[in-house]
Amino acid sequence: MFDFNLIIKSLPMLLQASVWTVIYSLSSVAIGFCIGTLMCAAGLSASRLGRGVAAFYVSFFRGVPLLVQLLISYYCLPLIGVNVPSSVAAVGTLALCTGAYIAEILRGGFLGIPHGLVEAARMVGLSRAQILTRIEVPLAVRFTLPSLVNETTMMVKASSLISVVGVLELTRLAQNIATSTFQPLEIYLTAGAIYFVINGVITLAGRFAESRFRLETAR
Repeated sequence: MFDFNLIIKSLPMLLQASVWTVIYSLSSVAIGFCIGTLMCAAGLSASRLGRGVAAFYVSFFRGVPLLVQLLISYYCLPLIGVNVPSSVAAVGTLALCTGAYIAEILRGGFLGIPHGLVEAARMVGLSRAQILTRIEVPLAVRFTLPSLVNETTMMVKASSLISVVGVLELTRLAQNIATSTFQPLEIYLTAGAIYFVINGVITLAGRFAESRFRLETAR
């Protein structure tokens, strides 16, 4: 019989764990955005080495399953003398993975920027770094905002995989409660509802930002 009392009893713990899910996910996306921006710039640069490094990075992290990446970082880092908490290794792996996808997303945005705008910035004396941070990245974000929001929601869902390396977040805690109570249906339905709410809030925030961008452009 479906036990609503178990849901009520477990909900505070699951909500607390969901905070860590949000922290891990958004931290990964923030770091991944920085990595993706650099890889995107390298991939579009005139440097053959930069393009090669960016192509290999994107191919590797998009081609290898995230679960395998997590297991590699968790088990291989100690072998080379790098001892970090499992949460740090997990966030780093998530960031590297999402950075590859963000690099490809931003590449479309960069290619959509009018070439004359970049040339004008060069003529007024802006450096490559200034053009990147003040013109190209802001415009690329505007052009690709729906895709970036979608990648963020995907990363929230993908963060459930870090439970396999012992990081306590929403999925891991749900597994622990389900194992101890022998009532997995109620717990996993509740966890699923929490994920749904988190991604719903992210999607609404993205749509709000997109509408603000459209208003600013129309002025």
